[in-house]
Amino acid sequence: MMAAVFNHGDLRLYLLSLLADKPLHGYGIIQALSERTGGTYTPSAGTIYPRLAKLEDEGLVTKTQDGRTTVYEITDAGRAEVERRADEIAGIQEGLGDSVRTIADGVRRDVQDAMKSLRADLAAAAAQPVADEPEPERDARAAARAQLQRTEAKLQQFRSTVRADLRTHIARGGSLPPELVDAVGRDLDAIVTRLRDALSR
Repeated sequence: MMAAVFNHGDLRLYLLSLLADKPLHGYGIIQALSERTGGTYTPSAGTIYPRLAKLEDEGLVTKTQDGRTTVYEITDAGRAEVERRADEIAGIQEGLGDSVRTIADGVRRDVQDAMKSLRADLAAAAAQPVADEPEPERDARAAARAQLQRTEAKLQQFRSTVRADLRTHIARGGSLPPELVDAVGRDLDAIVTRLRDALSR
């Protein structure tokens, strides 16, 4: 299960701190949160707009229409709360960095575990001896085809598992840091190299 990025009540205060920097529309707020978490947390509109409405009800923000876009701006009362709770906001920012690292590390560990299993299966398939049979060439081809099918099944299982895990992560509001995607790419390239080396022996 994905770790929570914000503790209860922290998102409300963090939204107020974002608006203290400059007025923003709803999508701009979502983008700002994604950028400040390195793409790991991208909240839905259903998460952001109710909290903005509550801040408006409390007199801490106002909203104006700019064409078809609603722009939110902090009020003097909102700015006073940001200043009064500056230490809390700094603590939220520090905890946010820890949460983002925890989530990214968890996703990377899951992907690495799946790839370790795949490496082991590929190594076992490459080392699998072919039994001596009366018609060695035909039987060797049959054995090779059987191992090929086994390897393809493992690859399909790996793809399905990783794809499902990543889609679940995104659906829960997460995103994928570029460094994680780069690391996965490097690991997959290493698997290809190892497989080719085994096949060329």
